Amino acid sequence: MGRWSEQSPWYRWAEDVGYDVAYTYDHLTHATAVDLWLGEAFTTLTAAAACTERIKLGTLVASAVFRRPVALARVAMTVQDASSGRLVLGIGLGAPDCEVADRGEKSPMKAMSDRFGDVVRGYLAAIDGATEWHGATMSFSGLRSTARPEGVAPPELLLAAHGPRALALAAAVADTWNTYGGPGSTQLEAADFWSLLAAQAAGFDARCAEIGRDPSTVRRSVLLGFGRVRPTSSAGAFQDAAARAEDLGLDELVVYGPASSAGLGSDPVVHEQALARLR
Repeated sequence: MGRWSEQSPWYRWAEDVGYDVAYTYDHLTHATAVDLWLGEAFTTLTAAAACTERIKLGTLVASAVFRRPVALARVAMTVQDASSGRLVLGIGLGAPDCEVADRGEKSPMKAMSDRFGDVVRGYLAAIDGATEWHGATMSFSGLRSTARPEGVAPPELLLAAHGPRALALAAAVADTWNTYGGPGSTQLEAADFWSLLAAQAAGFDARCAEIGRDPSTVRRSVLLGFGRVRPTSSAGAFQDAAARAEDLGLDELVVYGPASSAGLGSDPVVHEQALARLR
């Protein structure tokens, strides 16, 4: 959020401090952006690629509400090329408010889930070079351009998943599974929140077992700070969250940056101290 001149120093800061990935979300409107400028995600990441060298850059997450497979593949591979392979392509179900903002519709959850699956599988088909593909809610055909630039590998695919259908999709095709706990989790106190994540992790393991995939081959990522678990409130809180995440077999801890209006009012020094202690 905010003009690029305000955002760019924070991408450089995240790289300098030692974070592994800097994410942006992909919304047309959001409760945390009332009366604020909300930039386009992939354009922002392309600009971030030009002012950083090491840090990975990702969407958390690209919205299946208004992204479609071929256009998503094109924009993702453009950022992957421009960043020299540093994109983490996160895709999620999308927010109902964005669907209303995009086309004045509000789909039932099943329809949103069906569309999410089609966006992901259609994207993978396009990346693999398919010229035609048909899903349950969308299709494409007649592609004559190449799937991706020569010599550029597809980006890491991260899928945000909380319910059974989304967890099954992530188990089937994702490189990384991400959760923030899901709807309702933001009101949970810490003990209940971590119990919920443990149940989700067990559910993800079960979905992997059903298709014969080794769950250890999928990275696990958790976003914290949107609810009552606020790891950037102090270095100790950060370390505690990291320890709890590690106990659940989670590989990646995502926190809101100091300048995020999602609140949190964290101090950059807290981030620096916490990362230093974790090392």
